[in-house]
Amino acid sequence: MTNSRRGYGGVSGAEKDALIAGLREARKNRQSRPDAPPPPVRPRVTAFDFSRLADYKDLRIQHAAAQMMGIENPFFRAHDGLAAAETVIDGKRYLNFASYNYLGLNGHPDVKAAAQAAIERYGTSVSASRLVAGERPIHREFELALARHYGTEDSIVYVSGHATNVSTIGTLIGPKDLIMVDALIHNSVSEGARLSGAARLTFPHNDWQAVRDLLLKVRGQYDHVLIVIEGLYSMDGDFPDLPRFIEVKSEFDAWLMVDEAHSLGVLGKTGGGIAEHFGIDPTSIELWMGTLSKTLSGCGGYIAGSSALVDYLKVKSPGFVYSVGLSPALAAAGLASLRLMEAEPWRVAKVRDNGHHFVEAAQAAGLDTGLSQGYAVVPVIVGDSAQAAVLADRVFKRGLNALPIIYPAVPEKQARLRFFITSEHSFEQIDEAIRITAEELAVIREAGSVFQQLSGA
Repeated sequence: MTNSRRGYGGVSGAEKDALIAGLREARKNRQSRPDAPPPPVRPRVTAFDFSRLADYKDLRIQHAAAQMMGIENPFFRAHDGLAAAETVIDGKRYLNFASYNYLGLNGHPDVKAAAQAAIERYGTSVSASRLVAGERPIHREFELALARHYGTEDSIVYVSGHATNVSTIGTLIGPKDLIMVDALIHNSVSEGARLSGAARLTFPHNDWQAVRDLLLKVRGQYDHVLIVIEGLYSMDGDFPDLPRFIEVKSEFDAWLMVDEAHSLGVLGKTGGGIAEHFGIDPTSIELWMGTLSKTLSGCGGYIAGSSALVDYLKVKSPGFVYSVGLSPALAAAGLASLRLMEAEPWRVAKVRDNGHHFVEAAQAAGLDTGLSQGYAVVPVIVGDSAQAAVLADRVFKRGLNALPIIYPAVPEKQARLRFFITSEHSFEQIDEAIRITAEELAVIREAGSVFQQLSGA
């Protein structure tokens, strides 16, 4: 007779025995299987060591060489306060010829008050692109003041002077176009030209005839041609024959862009720039560019021109569309500086007199001032980069702050100390700077001459 009794949970004894037997067989099968392979060992991920870059290794070699020669790094020195005609570094006072404060407006009470008032009203940032959420009345007030200054219809301000050139050039020209730049043009223009994809031609410094000769050959190959020059060249302190460049661009239906970073506030009777210097109508130039970091006591850049140009840049220029709006404090400082420059033309006259005095006194002392016309920027050309670095170190130790400009910023045999002259300098300070520079350069050259004689022997 079949046992029909069911165990706990409704499972019969036979079913229970079969279940246990099945579990045992499964356990036996699992134990007889080979062990599963361990998970793969992932390689340890480390960040790239940038000290392996060849350029960085070259930089370290240069630093080591400077240390062996007892030369301190002349760059990134911390100033304890406002850098004007004099400055304090590490608690010691120096004659200062290494700041762009051409008209002495950085630190002016009216400029500081305007910046402080803007902070009180708007805060330190507009917190977004002006295109979407960053517009403030101070922006338009400043832009319209710049436009009035240039006699143009409008202007646009950017948060970076370098980005102003890069972004504007990249927006306006492309692969079917040509950009022609002076051989000594600023890096920001060169980078904008490179990134635009346009064809590029470099012409000899200030040579408008070379531009004309080139356009006679190639103008028909391109849709648009942009010629870019500077109002005052930042390394050499000279300026172009603007009327001639206007003639050339008009003859060949080209656009002319003038970078006034160093000429605003310096050239012209009232600081109006290179157009005022030559007495020409500024509306004959398609694009006026400038920075806020020199005469205008801030940081950023601008383009002045037609309303169509400005409207186009405001919606197409990446450096404006995709960047936060200019800080209200900087816009207010720039506007106050522009008004002071226009109201106090004696500042422009003083920076001009100081610059001319520097060149005349330097040349009388046997120093090579290169191409400088004596308008705010004066190089003292030394020779090779090593000599320029040694000279900068030696004059600094005697209380003079003037920085070296070395290769690749300038050609190797054109290395120099660059002096920025302001309206705040006195003739006595200028004469002292020249005396120190001439004396120390004579020592360096005498040592080099002796070394050469010994080596030749």
